[in-house]
Amino acid sequence: SGYKIICNFLCLYCFSLSLQQVTCEESAKNYSSIPTSLSKNVTKLYLSNNNITLNDTDKKVLQLFINLTELYLNENAITVLHNNTFCNLSKLTILDISSNYISTIEQAAFKGLNQLSILYLNHNKISQLDSDTIASLKNLMILSLQDNLLKYFDVKASFKLITLNGNPWNCSCGLLSLQKWLNTSNVTMEHENDTLCAYPDVWNKSSVKTAPIQKSDCDSRRGSIAITTPFTSAISPKIISILTSSLNSSNNNIRSSPPLGKTWVFLLGVLVFVLSSSLLIFIAIKFPLWYRYLISYNHRRLQEYEPEMFDKEFTTDLSTSSSISNTNEQDSIVVFEQTHTFVLDEDGFIEDKYIDDPGLTEEV
Repeated sequence: SGYKIICNFLCLYCFSLSLQQVTCEESAKNYSSIPTSLSKNVTKLYLSNNNITLNDTDKKVLQLFINLTELYLNENAITVLHNNTFCNLSKLTILDISSNYISTIEQAAFKGLNQLSILYLNHNKISQLDSDTIASLKNLMILSLQDNLLKYFDVKASFKLITLNGNPWNCSCGLLSLQKWLNTSNVTMEHENDTLCAYPDVWNKSSVKTAPIQKSDCDSRRGSIAITTPFTSAISPKIISILTSSLNSSNNNIRSSPPLGKTWVFLLGVLVFVLSSSLLIFIAIKFPLWYRYLISYNHRRLQEYEPEMFDKEFTTDLSTSSSISNTNEQDSIVVFEQTHTFVLDEDGFIEDKYIDDPGLTEEV
């Protein structure tokens, strides 16, 4: 009786699950974007064989399908997977975006897909895939990267099944970590015999999993690089940034320099200005007497008519004195003595000593 109860319970559970599944089939409808009229309770959404690009509008529409468990966007026109494209689809377990034109996958493109277990990225144009992008998918079990443009791939996650054939793998030191992961983990590589090296030519057609990549050769190559460039680790990032900024500024100055036909005129003008400025500074230091002369020249020079005025006044005084002598009839004799002379000083100025001494001496 207990066994029958358990069987009945399982049947009821499966029936309830079937009632909860809501499938929406919108494939081959020539959509250029995800329709906003679709039911938001859908759990399986088929949008294959359309022209959807997953632009910003499509990202906003996808946020509304919080109950999605399976999403099929294969055979569309997607070229870039931007950050947070599926961030609100926490229940999604299967994502198929194969057979598109995807060449770039941003690091947080799969953020929020905590329950994702199957991811199809095959038949795209992916040439580089960050290992952290895949490592964030903690529950991922199956990953398909078939028929892309991958040469290297560093894996930090554990899968049950991975598909890597149809890529131009470069079986050199850069692929050593992938090869080690394939041989040491429990992952199963589908189409293992078809997953071959494309480079170098000596290992062409060799299996990626068994190509003779020598770890010792890679270690010696890293050592030689470290020996040839030991000083790079001693340079601080601050110095590198300063050098980079100085190089950028010099490049900008070169770009903003005068045209080539007028460059020599500009340089000649700068040269003349520098030489003339240097000459003036040299003269000012070595020959200080010239500016002393300039300072002494601040005295006001006597005007040319001033001596004539003096002579006129002197003559007038003589005539007046003569008339006085005539009226007094030799009562007194006036004697004029030239007690002032004009002397030409060394600096070219006339020194008037009349200002300092008494002008006339009378003798009675």
